[in-house]
Amino acid sequence: MLQDLTVKAFAEELASNSPAPGGGSAAALAAALGSSLGSMVFNLTVGKKAYNDYDEQVKVSILQALNNTNEEKTNFLNLMEKDAEEFLELMAAFKLPKNTEEEISVRANRIEQGYIKALQVPLNVAVKAFEMYKHIELAANYGNKNAVSDAGVAALLLQTAIESAVLNVKINLSGIKDETYKCQVQDRCNKLIEAGLEKRNFIMDIVNSKL
Repeated sequence: MLQDLTVKAFAEELASNSPAPGGGSAAALAAALGSSLGSMVFNLTVGKKAYNDYDEQVKVSILQALNNTNEEKTNFLNLMEKDAEEFLELMAAFKLPKNTEEEISVRANRIEQGYIKALQVPLNVAVKAFEMYKHIELAANYGNKNAVSDAGVAALLLQTAIESAVLNVKINLSGIKDETYKCQVQDRCNKLIEAGLEKRNFIMDIVNSKL
């Protein structure tokens, strides 16, 4: 599995002439790293004096965010694997026979369905990465002040994940004929990027004010 490789081995696999893993897996990894940094900030916060001085609602929010960032880290790593798997399945569809009209039809349908399945993974990465912003904002506001820069890096990684994942959605859209579906997905992606930039900038303003 990709997530079981060393950092060096993963980078070498990414650099190889193998088509997978590629940008989609890298996007999911960026989201996993952003989530991990969020977890780190919360782990460095819980139990410290500043944390103990917070009211109970803030403490509960921090503990919930710690749990969620840990869970999503694992989910993003699984999506990293899934992205590579779906791409290879799409490539397999292109190798189907096309000697008869029936084979041509089956192959065309499998290819289009393969594109749809392949884009769902990076779309899921983009959506989940955007949802992570609420936790990173909490980390920037209430996390250990000595780790506020890590909350900033987490925000930057999340936006990288969103925009990188969207690129992988869009390249798969090119193989889909349903124009209505394509427009709906493109609109959703554009809104994720725009909203994500607002969140990232808001969090970075908090971070920079504390440096």
